[in-house]
Amino acid sequence: MNVILKNGDSLALDEGATCANAAAAISEGLARNAVAAKVNGKLVDLSSRLQEGDKLEIVTLKDKEGLEVYRHTCSHVLAQAVKNIFPTCNLAIGPVIENGFYYDIDFNTPITQDDFEKIETEMAKIIKANTPITRFELPRDEAIELMTKYGEKYKVELIKDLPEGEPISFYKQGSFTDLCRGPHLPSTGKIKAYKLVSIAGAYWRGNEKNKMLTRIYGVAFAKKDEMAAYFEMLEEAKKRDHIKLGKELKLFALMNEGKGFPFFLPDGMKLKNALVDYWRDLHRKEGYVEIQTPIILTRTLWENSGHWDHYKDNMYTTKIDGEDCAVKPMNCPGCMLVYKNEPHSYKDLPLRIAEMGLVHRHEKSGQLHGLFRVRCFTQDDAHIFMLPEQITDEIKGVVRLTDKIYKQFGFKYKVELSTKPENSMGTDEEWELATNALKKALDEMKLDYEINEGDGAFYGPKIDFHLQDSIGRTWQCGTIQLDFQMPQRFELEYVGEDGMKHRPIMIHRAIFGSIERFIGILIEHFAGKFPLWLAPKQVKLLPITDRSAGYAKELCEKLAQEGVRVEVDTRNEKIGYKIREAKMEKVPYVLVIGDKEAAEGSVNVNKRGVEQNYTLTAEEFISVVRKEIAEKIIF
Repeated sequence: MNVILKNGDSLALDEGATCANAAAAISEGLARNAVAAKVNGKLVDLSSRLQEGDKLEIVTLKDKEGLEVYRHTCSHVLAQAVKNIFPTCNLAIGPVIENGFYYDIDFNTPITQDDFEKIETEMAKIIKANTPITRFELPRDEAIELMTKYGEKYKVELIKDLPEGEPISFYKQGSFTDLCRGPHLPSTGKIKAYKLVSIAGAYWRGNEKNKMLTRIYGVAFAKKDEMAAYFEMLEEAKKRDHIKLGKELKLFALMNEGKGFPFFLPDGMKLKNALVDYWRDLHRKEGYVEIQTPIILTRTLWENSGHWDHYKDNMYTTKIDGEDCAVKPMNCPGCMLVYKNEPHSYKDLPLRIAEMGLVHRHEKSGQLHGLFRVRCFTQDDAHIFMLPEQITDEIKGVVRLTDKIYKQFGFKYKVELSTKPENSMGTDEEWELATNALKKALDEMKLDYEINEGDGAFYGPKIDFHLQDSIGRTWQCGTIQLDFQMPQRFELEYVGEDGMKHRPIMIHRAIFGSIERFIGILIEHFAGKFPLWLAPKQVKLLPITDRSAGYAKELCEKLAQEGVRVEVDTRNEKIGYKIREAKMEKVPYVLVIGDKEAAEGSVNVNKRGVEQNYTLTAEEFISVVRKEIAEKIIF
């Protein structure tokens, strides 16, 4: 028989050959590195048998899917090790997460991280044994009987909840058997680098009414040096922690009186306003108009938008004059009303409407984290209303603007295209049209992107931007969502060239995503050492004597007139102490001013990141600072 390889070549194999046989037929090296395969686009075990005409792709640890298979197998090794040591425990689920895996387990006797060493020792024995991992399927009744025999009540519950007719598969490695869809590595011996890292509580199936289980987290990498680099990155991340730096730099405060509602302090507001001013300037140049919509709107609006049915659990509700209302979790419906407020012609389109809107979402207290997960935040939303023939150009325009903003902060990024989810509005034809429009724009711009199946918004497909920061972590920030549904639900119209009424098509988009979260990312990206144009304190003047204090104040006024955020430290402290304190505040420019500088009209410049001080005239320094701010130099 013949199968088709990824490059289009045909590969002849014996009838009944497996994916592993195919890998060996291609090359000895590929067979050695193979961990799984994709057959007709579906990820499968290497032991899966092939049929005539199958499209085959061999998966290694260089592939994202390969690492997922590797890490999922690690979770099974963890489960086996735990069962060997604590035979009375019950296993729940053990999925893959970023950089690793976890397993939720019900222990009769609580465990702690002190138990990790003996669990890892047992895992090492299982891996060293290089036990083959085999897959088998059972009918529903036999599957329940098997898991009941092993005393795995959570597995029994999972099996009973599976749809009728769905294959019920298990994976066996030595004496250990676990319910799992797979796929898995061919044997335990392929695991090279792993470590258990933390323990937490987790409700069974995420429902707080269910029993609290113990979740054991682990990380796993293809090579030991990759794992070492990961832990080095974590150590660096601790130093950059935005909660720690936010407190030290007096940018924001987290208080029990407002859990999930951050307080921005004076320097934090300077930073936030610098971001907003930059955003406004760019959007004005790109032809956007800015609006502001109310924070509280009636229930009927949210029912019309679909949020009441799809998002109510995350919304804060209230009553006003006896009428049900909700605090907005999103800006979109308010913008629909603004569009509908006056008639539009095809000549008005595209219409680009932007809003820095404060939104509120009910997040669980356990999920709150600094500025990264909050209950109120400012979205830099925009909605673009357009003609069908304008879709591609408008999407390209948003992508170009997004690229410009991210590069301004030194971010690299990757792009993801998310398709129709299960819980969605609209017809398959509308979704296909919208998805193809996004693909076309990305393809024409020659941007690499990944498909994220089933992760679109409930009203339309979307493009997501994942930023990579200075220490290699990724953050999902920007999004572009093409929406055919909202204009229909709100009966938006424009008069076409034919004199008839038509429905506009709409783009939702955000670039920062959340101003608060983006600030948290920037704090960690720059380790608090913001570029001059963004820094809350751009220049700090440190007079040495009372005589030089007058000159320092005059220079401060000149810099302030140029729009520079400048302070004078006239406290009666030693100059060394003042310099150290300014460096702790991560001020880009610290100017030491004595009698000599006052007499000469000069400044002694201590620039952040530069070892040697240097002298400039006051006018030269003002010119340098003015240029650096105007050009928004990053480093």
